[in-house]
Amino acid sequence: MNETTQQRITAKPANYNRWVVIFCLGVLVFLGLFYYATQKIQYVWRWNRTPIYFAYQDDIDITSTIDGEVSAIAIDGSKARITVLGIGEEETYVVPAKGLRVDQGDFISPGDTLASYKKWKPGLLVVGLWITLKISVLATIVGVIIGIISGLMRISDNPALRWTSIVYVELIRGSPLMVQILVWYFVLGTLINDLLSANGWGQIPALWYGVASLACFAGAYVSEIVRGGIQSIHRGQTEAARSLGMNYAQSMRYIILPQALRRILPPLAGQFISLIKDSSLLGIIAIRELTKAAREAVTATLQPFEVYILLGLLYLVLTFSLSMYVQYLERRMATS
Repeated sequence: MNETTQQRITAKPANYNRWVVIFCLGVLVFLGLFYYATQKIQYVWRWNRTPIYFAYQDDIDITSTIDGEVSAIAIDGSKARITVLGIGEEETYVVPAKGLRVDQGDFISPGDTLASYKKWKPGLLVVGLWITLKISVLATIVGVIIGIISGLMRISDNPALRWTSIVYVELIRGSPLMVQILVWYFVLGTLINDLLSANGWGQIPALWYGVASLACFAGAYVSEIVRGGIQSIHRGQTEAARSLGMNYAQSMRYIILPQALRRILPPLAGQFISLIKDSSLLGIIAIRELTKAAREAVTATLQPFEVYILLGLLYLVLTFSLSMYVQYLERRMATS
């Protein structure tokens, strides 16, 4: 079998394997140079300390709330029941038997440790990763809704709807995201929380103002993506739908939007990937997202390079996973 026949059967260029080897060598060279650079800088690497950023065992103390004497300790398997008898009062505590710190007859004061145990807790980076995921998903959902509505308003024949969409898009796209976050939190957030407090309602946490700012920011870009996708569909499609008796909403839902979705999916994915990275700005309003959690870890441990390398890898995992999922959706839509 000659080279041309093999290329026709496999649908790959004749020198495909050669370029794969070149790519792998390039990756190895890059990693080697990166490792060489890390060894040349005057820095002590402590990768053995990085697992605590993901999970760690914390010591949990069970303390007494009254003054008195340990009158009884009853052990039942892995649990122990401690009875503290005070003046005119008595308290009973159920604690792990292995972590007992007192004996029967001991005199204790409020705040003294009766027992302790270890409990696994998520590290700073895991906590920040969870908050980043939560914010990104919520902001993406709301941003898509805002973007679709604004995109439809942009192509509407109603001048009030069209101009409202234009003002919204140009205002959001023409101002920095950091300024929008500050306005949402310190201006709108303060006003809304004051009104809620005046009427006896609880205040809205900062996280929701962060979600609102990211959703409005993403919605402006999604609006233009949706508008471009809809206008890329030939007008004859709309006319054919109307000739079949469909109204405007039906033609958009059943004819135009399904076709436009295939064209706008790649730019939408790029926008949502940017949204995940833009969430790092929410640290300025005291939201412990992934980047702020990394800064707190650096402050506590003085290990900037290890923490920020891990931070970059976590963002890479998030964005790469989203990119692969979008490619999967594109393949499914192409075959359907």
